[in-house]
Amino acid sequence: MRPVVPDTARPGQESVWDYPRPAIAQRSDRHVLIEHRGVTLADTRHSVRTIETSHPPSYYIPPSDILMSALRRSTRQSFCEWKGNAVYYDVEIAGDVLRDVAWSYPSPTPAFAALRDHIAFYAGPFDGCFVDGERVIPQPGEFTAAGSPPISPDRSRACRVAATGRLPHDDPYALARQYGRYSVHRISMLFTPSA
Repeated sequence: MRPVVPDTARPGQESVWDYPRPAIAQRSDRHVLIEHRGVTLADTRHSVRTIETSHPPSYYIPPSDILMSALRRSTRQSFCEWKGNAVYYDVEIAGDVLRDVAWSYPSPTPAFAALRDHIAFYAGPFDGCFVDGERVIPQPGEFTAAGSPPISPDRSRACRVAATGRLPHDDPYALARQYGRYSVHRISMLFTPSA
C-alpha cells in the first residue's frame, strides 16, 4: 500500500490531515445553500460542521432552515462509530423524488449532541449546493454529500457538506492518480477554513 502524502496547505486553506481523530462537531456560520428544480431546499448560516482526520468536513443543517415539507423519512438506517445511529430521508421537489439523499442523528452520542435533529444532504443529486457562494462539486465515489467548497478546477481546494464513502474502483488509487493526489478511501485535500 502506498503511503499517503498530504498536500501542503496554502494561505487561506486548512488541511484535512490537521483535523482531529476522533471526529468533532463545531458550530459554523458559513452560508450553506441547497437548491433543486428552482426551489430552495436549505439556506442557513447556523450549521454544525463535523471534521475528522483525512475526511472532508460535513455540514448538518437545522430543520428551521430546511423546507421540511419536501422530506420524507425512508427506511434506511446506518451507524457511525462516533455519532451513533442515523436515519435517512427522501426528498421530493417538483415531482422529482430523490431517495435516501439526506440523513440525521435523532439521538447522537454525547460528544455529538449538537447534531440532534440537524440534517445533512448528499450534493450529487441536487441542482446546486453552495457554501459561501461556492458551488459544491461532489467527490468521486459511491457516496458524496452536500456542502463546502469541493475539488475546484485547479484542484487546489476540496470539500463537500457531509461525506462518507469509498472509491468505486478495485484500485483505490485510480481516481486519485487522475487528480494527482490520493488517500486510502477518498480523495480529500485542502479546505477553505470557516470565517
